[in-house]
Amino acid sequence: MDTSSLQLVPWAEDDFWLLLRQNEPVMTEHLGGPETEAKLQERHQRYLALSAREPAAGRVFRIVAGSGSVGTIAFWERVWKDEEVYETGWGILPEFQGRGLAAQAARAVIVHASVHGARRHLHAFPSLGHAASNAVCRKAGFVLLGESEFEYPPGQWHTCNDWRAVLA
Repeated sequence: MDTSSLQLVPWAEDDFWLLLRQNEPVMTEHLGGPETEAKLQERHQRYLALSAREPAAGRVFRIVAGSGSVGTIAFWERVWKDEEVYETGWGILPEFQGRGLAAQAARAVIVHASVHGARRHLHAFPSLGHAASNAVCRKAGFVLLGESEFEYPPGQWHTCNDWRAVLA
């Protein structure tokens, strides 16, 4: 697979299949487990709505490498420790993991948010035990600020690492 041609393609109506694939237990282990199909439909509608808003509000992207889709990445607005920031998250399908695609996509999101965004910082909050996502943050150029308590999904608190990238 040629990873030099990685592209971020805005989320579209036909991308629901990616949510189904990312809902597998191996993909949701650090996110509270699989969701119902109804929840996935709600998520799909939120992704479509976010990507239809002005670019500074955030975006959801399908990650394309070579000739196929390999996962998703997004950034969205939030308030963190009294600061208006962006948060990011990603998911690479199991058969494409370990190839540097998530770090490459994270660097591309940093550039996109820098160009189109209106906030100074982009944060990622991987759980302490998620070595791969913490490595993605490091490889993408985020700076580790330390551990924080984080609520995700709603009602479930866990300790995570707070990684931050400064947007140009």
